[in-house]
Amino acid sequence: MGVAVEREGLPGWLQPVRDAAERVEPQQLSRFLPPPVGGRRSAVLMLFGEQAEGPDLLLIERARSLRSHAGQPSFPGGALDPEDGDPSGPGPVNAALREAQEETGLDPAGIQVFGVLPDLYIPVSDFVVTPVLGWWRSPSPVGPVDPAEVASVFRVPVADLTDPANRARLRHPSGFTGPAFLVAGQVVWGFTAGVIDRVLHYSGLERPWDHSRVVRLSEDAFGLALGEPDRVQDPGPELTPGG
Repeated sequence: MGVAVEREGLPGWLQPVRDAAERVEPQQLSRFLPPPVGGRRSAVLMLFGEQAEGPDLLLIERARSLRSHAGQPSFPGGALDPEDGDPSGPGPVNAALREAQEETGLDPAGIQVFGVLPDLYIPVSDFVVTPVLGWWRSPSPVGPVDPAEVASVFRVPVADLTDPANRARLRHPSGFTGPAFLVAGQVVWGFTAGVIDRVLHYSGLERPWDHSRVVRLSEDAFGLALGEPDRVQDPGPELTPGG
């Protein structure tokens, strides 16, 4: 049995996110859309909370020893298991909550699922990803459950994500350029940054920022993310100024 999506009862600041999720089209979120067949089904939890400092978003830093997307800040989440249910039904919501609990120790009972974004695709890992949106109505303690999978768990203020001083475009060694957030001592990039960027934009929370500001991802960080340890020489700074 799946967890029901409940759209009412959200704080006022979160309602534009809910409304954007209900009207956004897949191609507005990413240029990488799922193939007609194939791909590994997975789900992530985009969990919004609120502390004394204001609204925030829960992220994890993936362990550097993982086979794919190693060392990257990301949403909690992972592959669907058979017990999660139908991938076209309750499966993604169940998987997102289960994986978030397994990775961070959070209590799913305190989370209100208020929306589900369209399925997206990560070509480098062949994942078809369903982003699940949650409101952390009753927060619980969180931290890495298994250090072999999760290096750290952290909450990023939404004000920091929308601060133009923390926004940039990141250039990969592959030549691809995408959005990035320089927050909480981390560089949020790749799929996670792309989803955050689009959600902020279509919900009206985005503030004008300098799209000409470009930073470059180090070859080491790129190699870790691709699961190519031979490319990793030195776990040094992830970013360098670039043009």
